[in-house]
Amino acid sequence: MQQKKIVVVGSCNTDMVIKADRLPIPGETVLGGTFFMNPGGKGANQAVAAARMGGRVTFVSKTGNDVFGKQSVVLYNAEDINTDYIFSDPSNPSGVALITVDSFGENCIVVASGANASLCPADIDKAAPEIESSDLVLMQLEIPINTVEYVAEMANRRNIKVILNPAPARALSDQLLKNTYIIVPNRSEAEILSGIKVTDQESARQAAGIISAKGVSIVVITLGSQGALIKDHEEYHFVDAVKVDALDTTAAGDVFCGTLCVGLSEGRSILDSVKMAAKASAITVTRMGAQSSIPHRAELQTI
Repeated sequence: MQQKKIVVVGSCNTDMVIKADRLPIPGETVLGGTFFMNPGGKGANQAVAAARMGGRVTFVSKTGNDVFGKQSVVLYNAEDINTDYIFSDPSNPSGVALITVDSFGENCIVVASGANASLCPADIDKAAPEIESSDLVLMQLEIPINTVEYVAEMANRRNIKVILNPAPARALSDQLLKNTYIIVPNRSEAEILSGIKVTDQESARQAAGIISAKGVSIVVITLGSQGALIKDHEEYHFVDAVKVDALDTTAAGDVFCGTLCVGLSEGRSILDSVKMAAKASAITVTRMGAQSSIPHRAELQTI
């Protein structure tokens, strides 16, 4: 059987990271940090995660015509990702994220979207043959929402399953939700979509019920160290988190989503795919950085 094709449509950034004892409060300078740069962006992280898990991946994105953008494409090619539909923007720089990480692994992120904000439906039309021949389309919200909606509509017309990670958090149209097969929000994103404050399994069930009533077939709410709740049509499942000592939570959600797609592309159930994703994201939080922290498939056997 030919491996199913995953198309990731989303953002590409360069992350500039400072590791410090604690996050500064407004107006404060914290000394003593360690600095490094790392390729990132939610779309790129998810594409790399899916590729390292063994997925057949095409990445649709937009970079600036600068060193950050060119270096990113080189790195994705090295991951065996199809980069034919990474477009170059002559007017805007590549996306950049400034990230501070504290000693507990919590982070604070500010993103300058750059070329990501100009990925438009006209670009998607150029990638349409690739999208329309795929089996799964994975997206996030670091690109314009009208572009996300355009891709979802295109995929849905062909009965291609759309997996949406609604991050960064924002309200979504009913039509986008109807065109989404699986949605993977965290606590805060689930709260925005449902109006329910998610604090535990029961409130997560309530939120998932409200979100699925808007037309989404499967809802997976990630709860960090508390695990993940799945609403698969009318069935609920809960998957415990793998217990690890967190060093940096950057990209954990992205790795979860990319791995989830690979599990589904291999014909696994949503429950088994979430279990696989939980293992991969647990490994990620034990390492610093975004793409530098993403595990390879063989590493899942070690946890």
